[in-house]
This record gives sequence, structure tokens and C-alpha cells, in this order.
Amino acid sequence: MSFLSTTLMMNYPSFRWMPCQSWSFLRWPGLEAFFRLVVVFLLWSTFSHLCYIPSSSMYPTLRVGDRIIVEKASYYIKSPAIRDIVTFRDPTQHSGENTNVFIKRIVAKEGDTVEVHHGVLYVNGVAQEENFVIEAPTYTTKLTYVPKGHVYVMGDNRNNSYDSHVWGPLPMKNIVGRYVMCCHRPTN
Repeated sequence: MSFLSTTLMMNYPSFRWMPCQSWSFLRWPGLEAFFRLVVVFLLWSTFSHLCYIPSSSMYPTLRVGDRIIVEKASYYIKSPAIRDIVTFRDPTQHSGENTNVFIKRIVAKEGDTVEVHHGVLYVNGVAQEENFVIEAPTYTTKLTYVPKGHVYVMGDNRNNSYDSHVWGPLPMKNIVGRYVMCCHRPTN
């Protein structure tokens, strides 16, 4: 922008209200801002990632095709809590293989006992009220003790979920991250 056009615009009465008397705010922010952006991007990509939901095991909480944000840092500071939704590597595959990643809800922690019968989940002998479950389980499980360093995970769509009722408690070392939010839900 030339000096003459800038002077004419600033002297024109309708532009005098503008708080910025200079157009320098439109310049490239500089090297410092670029490095800040790179650091924020590196931290974001290190401690979080986007996932795609391929199955209905967490329906109605998460639907097929949803894009979700998973953060990976909080479990370095605190332990997983009951009702957290977590992503984890398949505990039935060896770590050297190309493992699948699943998403389920934590229903019990280490030291708890878990049992499913008559369509109700019991943790430490207490029936759980779970308003997020689509339908009551049609299967039964025997009383299972959750050992140290493990959690018990189940999908919200209990009858169509490959979870701890099939392969047992999940080692906490397999947990990849914690569900934060759904960032895109495709429309039909």
C-alpha cells in the first residue's frame, strides 16, 4: 500500500474510528511466532491424536464413522478412573505384531471384582447403574478379580463388544490414551 493511499484512507472521516492507525498488524508475525506455532503443533501431535470409530461397540456414546480426539498425557500423571473411555492395543496380540487399537469404557480398577448376570454388571457385589448402555447384556460371566496393574473394560453396546468379558482384564500398559471429545460426526 502506498503512502498516498494510506494517508487518504486514514484522513477519510469514516476510517478515523479505527483503533489501528497503521496497517502493520497485517504483517507476517515473525520468526518467534513461527517457532511458537511449531512447538504447539509438536506438543499437540505428541500428546493427542485423532481416531476414527470403525465399529458399533461403543454405541450410543460413539457411532460408526465418528472422529474423536484422544489425549495421551493424563495417564502419566494420574491413574485411569472408572467410566473413563480409553483406547488401547489389543491384549490378545503380541506387542511385536501389528496390533489393533480398541476403544472401551473402564468399569472396574485393580482390586475390584466384576461379574455379569441377569443382565446387570456387578462391581464388588454392587449392581451398577449405567444409563449409557444401549441394552442389558444377554451373557453371564463368572466372578473375575482385577489384578494389580489391570483394568476391566467393556463397550457400551455390551452384546456386540469384544472386551474384557471375552479376554479378561486389560493390562494398563496397553492403554494408549483417553477419549476427550467427538470432533466430527458424519450425517446420514
